[in-house]
This record gives sequence, C-alpha cells and structure tokens, in this order.
Amino acid sequence: MRAPMSDLSSDFTFRVDATDGTARTGAITMPRGTIRTPAFMPVGTAATVKAMYPGQVRDLGADVVLGNTYHLMLRPGPERMARLGGLHRFMNWPHPILTDSGGFQVMSLSALRKIDEQGVTFRSHVDGSTHHMSPERSIEIQGLLGSDIQMQLDECVRLPADETAIAKAMHLSLRWAERCRIAFGKQPGKAMFGIVQGGDVPALRIESAKALVDLGLKGYAVGGLAVGEPQSVMLAMIETVEPHLPAGKPRYLMGVGTPDDILRSVERGIDMFDCVMPTRAGRHGLAYTRHGRINLRNARHGEDTRSLDEASSCPAARDYSRAYLHHLVRTDEILGMMLLTWNNLSYYQDLMAGIRAAIAAGRFLDFAAETREAWARAEAERAAA
Repeated sequence: MRAPMSDLSSDFTFRVDATDGTARTGAITMPRGTIRTPAFMPVGTAATVKAMYPGQVRDLGADVVLGNTYHLMLRPGPERMARLGGLHRFMNWPHPILTDSGGFQVMSLSALRKIDEQGVTFRSHVDGSTHHMSPERSIEIQGLLGSDIQMQLDECVRLPADETAIAKAMHLSLRWAERCRIAFGKQPGKAMFGIVQGGDVPALRIESAKALVDLGLKGYAVGGLAVGEPQSVMLAMIETVEPHLPAGKPRYLMGVGTPDDILRSVERGIDMFDCVMPTRAGRHGLAYTRHGRINLRNARHGEDTRSLDEASSCPAARDYSRAYLHHLVRTDEILGMMLLTWNNLSYYQDLMAGIRAAIAAGRFLDFAAETREAWARAEAERAAA
C-alpha cells in the first residue's frame, strides 16, 4: 500500500540555468513543486522541523524539507503513515520532501546491529525492539511515506577508517543501490538518488561514482562525509567525485553543513544540502548571522540592546534584543529556542538566495569572499570588545 500522491502528470526534471566556474544554479521540478538550486533542506526528522511551524519554514524560502526514514519507521510507522494520507498531509507540508534511507541512523543510533548482504538488523533506540532493514524495505517505507526524492540504503563508515573496511562498505552499498533501483521501479514525478561512498580514498570514490552513474538514476548524493574528517578532506573528495557525475543530474552533499562548508561545496558543483546544524544550534543558544556566529549564552549579551541583525527580514533577527535572547536562553525558555531556530533557518535560506543570485550574475567567488570577510570582521570586533 502506498500513500496517496498528488497529480503526477509531470515528471521529475533538473535544469541548470547558469554556471560560474563549477558552481551552478538551476531548478529541480516535480509535481509537488520546484526546488531552486543550490538548495538547503531544513531537517524534519520526525515529521517536524523542530521549533518551527511548517508555514514559517516555507515563508523563509525553503522549497523542500528532509524526513528521516529510520525515525518515522519506528514512530508512527510507515503503514500507519500511509493510512493517514502520507507524510505531506500528516505534517501539513504539501511541497517536496526528500527522505533519507535510514542507513546512517541505523549505524549511529542503534545499540545493536548486524550488517550482511541482505540488509541490517538492529535494535530500536526507542524501546529495544528488533527490526530488519533491507534495501527493498527501505524503498518500500519511503514509498509508504510518500516522499518525492528517495535515497538508496547504504553503509556509512565513520572516518578515519581502514581502507579495507571502506572498500567493503562501498561495494556493499553499490549492490544495495541496484536492489533499491529495482525496488523503486518507475514512479512518475519522483526520483531515487544513489549515494557515492568510498570514505577518503579517491580511487574508491571514483569507482563508486562511475558504477552509480551506470545505473541511470535521477540524481546522485555524496555520502559518508562530515563524519569526523577535516573540511579539507571533504572538499578533496567532492573535487574527486564531481567530474564523474553527469552535469544534467542534481548533486546532493548529505549532512553538510556550516555556512562556510556550503559556500566551498557550491564552488565545487554541489546543488543540494541538508544539516541539523541551524536547528540544533538554535535550540542551544547559537545564532547564525551575516555577522558570524553569536553565542547568546555568553554574559556579554546580558545588557546588549542590539538585535541580531537590524537589516534582516526575519522578525526573530530584527525585533528582539540580544539581551532578551540571552535571558531566554539562560532560563531555558522555549521561546528562545523558537526564535533562534527561526533566525538560523532564515539566515541559511538568505545565504542560499544570495548564492543563487551571485552565480546567475557571474560573481559567486566575490560573493563568497565578501561573506567570509563579513564573518571575520564581526568576529574580530567581538574578540576585541
């Protein structure tokens, strides 16, 4: 049983509208809407972007959100989700949704897990119950959720790791990708993405990318990064993989990252990002702004009447003093988490809009340099205060 879908008279398409070096801007179009690229996808792990209303997320400029297969299969369960009309209706988000495969969470959250050719058997972090996730079941769950972009099941290895272990996981992920492709079949208006693995070993990354391209998928992700390695390694792996991915398909860097990570990855040809960082940071008192990162827990903000950013279009950034935000954070008030999450997601979406405009104007590198200079100048001023 699959969740009800919108009118699927149109197909999943991707176009590139402008390039500036390797950076590019364009659009993914599907029945539920258009995703402007480069795009940042707010993470809605358990059918909610934490501390935000769906309408707020949309108004900030998000074209797509991410849902988590592992968490949603445990609660409320994919079959129940389908009976309730699918994830879009359930969370009141009628726009595109990408779901990850659940593989990373199985590896990182489960107390006990066993991986073999058939899939992974694991215990729930919620109640200890035992579950089995095969490539076919992962795609089935994502179909029951009704997601528009579905990810293959893969094995993600934390870095640093032994090259033999990295190679074994990469080859297993390739075999699972083929099984996911068959299980996905033909779903008009939807897409399944493969995930390039290979750790920090260039030859393995290239082998993985070439094999996935041979499957003729609608998009390709770069996975297994931002898992403990330095930024320089992450960027080197993107540079290694990018020439081997088709220019006419979207490229998604999974689980990344900081604003600087995004700028440097866009420069290397990445189109899509997701990360819990802006929402998690907001819940812990950290604000992302065009003035850099501001830790509202610091005592220096206790009597600071300035807003986070007087020029921002976001009320959370513009209409509340740093002193008030500091008070909310220090007293663990829920409003503090809501306002800082709102601010952070606003900043991320404004950054993506600025990136897209700069690429279209042929001045992306200047935009990136100006953005970093503004962060550095504000950080220096705070350090000197």
